[in-house]
Amino acid sequence: MKRCNCFVRSLLAICLLAACLAPAAVAEVTLPAVFSDHMVLQHGVPLPVWGWADAGEKVAVSIAGQSKEATAGGDGSWSLRLDPIEAGGPYEMLVRGQNTLKISDVLVGEVWLCSGQSNMAMTVRGVENADAEIAAAQFPRIRMLTVQRASAVEPQRQIEGTWQVASPETAAAFSATAYFFGRELHEALGVPVGLVNSSWGGTAVEAWTNVNVQKTVPDIAPVLELSNEAIRGYDAEQVTARYEKQMAAWKEAAAAARAAKKSVPKPPRKPEDPRMSQNRPGNLYNGMIAPLIPYAIRGAIWYQGERNSRDELSKLYGVQLQTLIGNWRDEWGQGDFPFLYVQLPNFMAPQQEPSENAGWVFVREGMLQTLSLANTGMAITTDIGDANNIHPKNKQEVGRRLALSALAGTYGRDVAGSGPIYRSMRPDRGKIVVEFDHVGGGLKTAGDGPLAGFAIAAGDRKFVWAEAVIDGDTVVVSSPKVKQPAAVRYSWAANPKGNLVNAAGLPASPFRTDDWDEPVIPR
Repeated sequence: MKRCNCFVRSLLAICLLAACLAPAAVAEVTLPAVFSDHMVLQHGVPLPVWGWADAGEKVAVSIAGQSKEATAGGDGSWSLRLDPIEAGGPYEMLVRGQNTLKISDVLVGEVWLCSGQSNMAMTVRGVENADAEIAAAQFPRIRMLTVQRASAVEPQRQIEGTWQVASPETAAAFSATAYFFGRELHEALGVPVGLVNSSWGGTAVEAWTNVNVQKTVPDIAPVLELSNEAIRGYDAEQVTARYEKQMAAWKEAAAAARAAKKSVPKPPRKPEDPRMSQNRPGNLYNGMIAPLIPYAIRGAIWYQGERNSRDELSKLYGVQLQTLIGNWRDEWGQGDFPFLYVQLPNFMAPQQEPSENAGWVFVREGMLQTLSLANTGMAITTDIGDANNIHPKNKQEVGRRLALSALAGTYGRDVAGSGPIYRSMRPDRGKIVVEFDHVGGGLKTAGDGPLAGFAIAAGDRKFVWAEAVIDGDTVVVSSPKVKQPAAVRYSWAANPKGNLVNAAGLPASPFRTDDWDEPVIPR
């Protein structure tokens, strides 16, 4: 027995020595999910590639006849930049370290980030003529990466999602706005198009912006304080106990309903920790934007604002959107890349009064003000919404108008990229003359009848419906009820009656010439 014990001890010692002398476990080279089969790279610009490996490990990336190397740092992260590649493909990308990764069917073309809330998330299966659109989706050079929803309190390094090639088998699940935008670009430019869809329904603009950046903007302080109040007032034990009590009561009610063969009531909603909420400032930036940086893109399209239209804070939307744009541009380090967005469509009851000040209107105004930033564009959609549906189904036209903005502003094509945008006004003998940009070959009315949607007021701030006539590239506004007019408003309502368009048929943006402070009427 003693000899046996000695043998065992010797064997254990040998095994321990062997373990100590064996090489450390090797961590395989890994990549973010954005680098995967069927991806599209942005042509004509340096291409950042990054990932993780063992500290000190050398990594080589090869594609389209070039190869670049990097060495992983102490935290295992590595990054490099490929030289610009012209549009084309397919290519194969090889990433070599201790192991080799092969990414197949890589195209090079135009890449756009597509973000926002439910109207960006809305899929092709929900649009007008959905069956026909899905059946016609034979576009192997259009690809979409749909980022899985993720809310996080700290910036993340990885997303979940895979690139999908546009086809009748995949297109139904594509973001409709993004897909129709990409299809227009693909057909106009003749190059591959990659669309990174990072969107989440019902979310606020502040969730998509780095919270540390928001803290530097005094005007946004009330928004941040609302979130902080919710967190301070959250008692996890109390909330859990209340929920469990509600669930117990619901189970009894559900059992009684089943026994009586009646409809079962809905269960109580599980409480949400406000710290992890998808609407907490910065949480979606952390989970769904930060992991994509610095993947090379041409620009971004944005369809959001509905969530922020609900109360007095809707007046902050312009500041919030401009903060988001500046934040993303700074983080990407690609200068003032194009940022195009959809102005909120017509929604709710049709306009009756000359001035209806719902939060929806002030979000729209904030979008109009954001055009003051360089390299921005706005698709005006006040003529293609739905009074009874916050998710209008004509996403084909939304995508087309975003694409027109890109073609005119980003790609320099000779097309009308916007409807008329208010430029200035001047009083003229009891009337007000309004001047516009983006007249697109001339102003006109949509359909038959006179211009509608213009209201005018004197210094008493009481607006009345006005007579409006087109005079060249201006509109002359007047009313016999207002002898000394001071301000004009156009389509100043959630569902306005305005019908001013340019020669390209694109509608004019709602606007006001005054800055009179007024309360918001919640919708």
